[in-house]
Amino acid sequence: MGKDTGERFFLVVVDESEELHQALYFACLRAKNTGGRIAMVYVIPPAEFAHWAGVGELMRQEARDTAEEHIAREAKIVEELTGKAPLVFIREGKPVDEIISLMTEEPNIRLLVLGADTKSDTAGPLVSYLTGKGASICPVPITIVPGNLTDEQIDHLT
Repeated sequence: MGKDTGERFFLVVVDESEELHQALYFACLRAKNTGGRIAMVYVIPPAEFAHWAGVGELMRQEARDTAEEHIAREAKIVEELTGKAPLVFIREGKPVDEIISLMTEEPNIRLLVLGADTKSDTAGPLVSYLTGKGASICPVPITIVPGNLTDEQIDHLT
């Protein structure tokens, strides 16, 4: 478990969703305006193909490489917007379980910022779960940023 250093981190889930931009942009502006920092987590889902150990390990390494590349791109954006490097986590497992575990283990994470899918019938699996039956296990407040907001609209909100 991490030590509470008094720093406040806003956690953003890095994934392939279109609404990641809005969540990350909002979190960066809030962090900069309030003296907080950004933490990012990328969760690699469990490999579904594990018949042969070598193939499974190769798939796992490719998934890890993809995660590292993606999170590195987003980390540059965080540094440009906040002037500070983000705290980065790459986890393997079920996304909801790993995100809840991370927030429980790291007392400096004080807020979860999620982007909501505005182009489908649901806001996305993570948002739907954490605002429904998963709300009782989330150890921090959640901010949900609609995925259809422009940067200018987010600027006005922060």
